Amino acid sequence: MTTDALKTASKHLVVILIGLAMTYPLAWMLVSAVRDEPDIFTSPGLWPVGDDLANFVEGWDSAGLPFSRYLVNSSLIALGAIVGNLVSCSMAAYAFARLRFRGRRVFFGIMLLTIMLPIHVVIVPQYVIFSQLGWVNTFWPLIVPKLLATDAFFVFLMVQFIRGIPRELDEAARIDGAGFFRIYAQILLPLMRPALVTTTIFTFIWTWNDFFTQLIYLTDPAMFSTSVALRSLVDSTSASSWGPLFAMSVVSLVPVFVVFLLGQKYIVQGIATTGGK
Repeated sequence: MTTDALKTASKHLVVILIGLAMTYPLAWMLVSAVRDEPDIFTSPGLWPVGDDLANFVEGWDSAGLPFSRYLVNSSLIALGAIVGNLVSCSMAAYAFARLRFRGRRVFFGIMLLTIMLPIHVVIVPQYVIFSQLGWVNTFWPLIVPKLLATDAFFVFLMVQFIRGIPRELDEAARIDGAGFFRIYAQILLPLMRPALVTTTIFTFIWTWNDFFTQLIYLTDPAMFSTSVALRSLVDSTSASSWGPLFAMSVVSLVPVFVVFLLGQKYIVQGIATTGGK
């Protein structure tokens, strides 16, 4: 074996070992979901010391309501967030990338600064506003902000993507009598599919896994999302049922894996296209 081949093999071995170390917590959780309660923390290995799927049966109703209720709630929140981000962020990105108006660069810079703004800075005034509107314990505080293009990261991603689309397409459409909205809807949106799919996937994953904001605004158990329901599963008894908890954690991860597997090629394509600009 040559020196270069040995270096390459060593690098691959290091990458594989790091990858295995990073996936160990997930593998341990999957195995713990089918383990008996006493064996979960006494056996650090990945061999499933258990004989049935009782943890899944017990965990399905352990949070007070069937876990399907929480899956539906999370799906509704994620669907509303996705629609809001796709519509509002794409329109904001079109304005920043194509339209000429006074203060465009300043507003774009302010928008980029909001990416670095921690949510803890704005959560209190937001809660006061939504509380006065009577939206606490509803899905509105989790969906309505998405309709106002508040996720600046997706606006920036789409702006970069639109800047890569030739302006000649806009000018040709304008010569044919198309207005701004028609150019946006019929020319740019179909060409933005990688960026839109990337936004959809990231919005779904981030909304589905969100715990902090959903814990603040959702107080009725019937309105809980999966992340909040899992937390209540820990508190439901003085001695936490770790087996059912891990089992329901696995169930809650299934939609995330499915969405990621279906759209991973668009994530690479969308980020690679926008990152090269």
